[in-house]
Amino acid sequence: MQQRLARGEAAALGELYDRFASLVHSQAHRVLDDDAAADQVTREVFGYVWENPDAYDPKQGSMRSWVARLTHSQAVHRLREHERAAAAESGGSAEDLEQKVRRASVAARADYIVTSMPAPLRAALELAYFQRRDYRQTAADLGVTEDEARRRLRLGLQLLATANTRVRDGSSPPGPGRRR
Repeated sequence: MQQRLARGEAAALGELYDRFASLVHSQAHRVLDDDAAADQVTREVFGYVWENPDAYDPKQGSMRSWVARLTHSQAVHRLREHERAAAAESGGSAEDLEQKVRRASVAARADYIVTSMPAPLRAALELAYFQRRDYRQTAADLGVTEDEARRRLRLGLQLLATANTRVRDGSSPPGPGRRR
C-alpha cells in the first residue's frame, strides 16, 4: 500500500480510505464531538497520507495504527486550537484546556484500543463492563473456563491501561497540524 501511494496511485488512496475512513472519522469525532470538525480531520489525515506516504514506517506498527496516530494527533491539535480561541474569549486557563484535551485524548485512545482488540478480549470486556458480569458469569456466557475469562479480562484491562499512559507521556508522532 505504501509503495502504491508513493507511486501516486489514486486507487491506493481510495482503498486506504475505504478501509480506514470510519476509524478516522469516529476517532476524530470522539475527540472533537463535532461532525463537521471530524469530517475536516478525516480530509486532513488522508491528505497528509497522500502527500507523505514515506512518513509511514512499517517497523513502527501497522498502517492502521499509523493512521490512528495521525488522526489522534490532528484531532488533538484542532481541539487545542478551538479551545484556545474559546479560552481567550472567555478568560479560561491553559490548565483547563490541557485537562480537556487530555480527557478527550484518553477517551479516544481507549476507544481505539477496544476496537482494535481481538474479538475474544473485546467480548469479555463488554460483558464485564456493559452487562456488569463478573468473571464467572463472563466465562459461562462465553463458554470458556473461569481461568480463561480472568486471563481475557486481565489482558483487556492491561491494554486499556495503556490509553492513559500513552497520553500522559506525550507519545505521538509528527503528522498533520504538528510541528516537526
